[in-house]
Amino acid sequence: MIDHEKFEDVPFDSLAGEHELDAVDESTEQVKRWYGDQFEDANCIRFRLDGKVYTGIEDPSDGYRSSMQKLFVSTDHEMKNVFPPVKVLASIRTKYEHGGSSNVLELRDAKNGRVILAVGTENDDDYYPWFLASWMPGEMAVNRE
Repeated sequence: MIDHEKFEDVPFDSLAGEHELDAVDESTEQVKRWYGDQFEDANCIRFRLDGKVYTGIEDPSDGYRSSMQKLFVSTDHEMKNVFPPVKVLASIRTKYEHGGSSNVLELRDAKNGRVILAVGTENDDDYYPWFLASWMPGEMAVNRE
């Protein structure tokens, strides 16, 4: 269970630049709602950059809309899907491809420039935003060779 109140947000811009990615886990977990003491299922993605585990969680209180509730450092999570380190370039995408804005952290493989992980809120200035947690291991250079 994740109680978001125990963790501070990690601003995307603090992650911009070069890193090593060596683990990614996706799951559905019980996350505390913004109000009350109730927990609800929400999508989560965890990834390890330079030895730190980051967790992106969907806001479980959004109803039929969806957005990222927060990205935070996970202090006690053991990663399951671990692989040899891959150099990645982290950047923030602010434009949605069909118009409007986004707030998405993208990790690109430094060898081929392809996005291998994206997390955040897509179409975030619209009535129907959505949580984006996309892990694309097939785009890693080592898997395309």
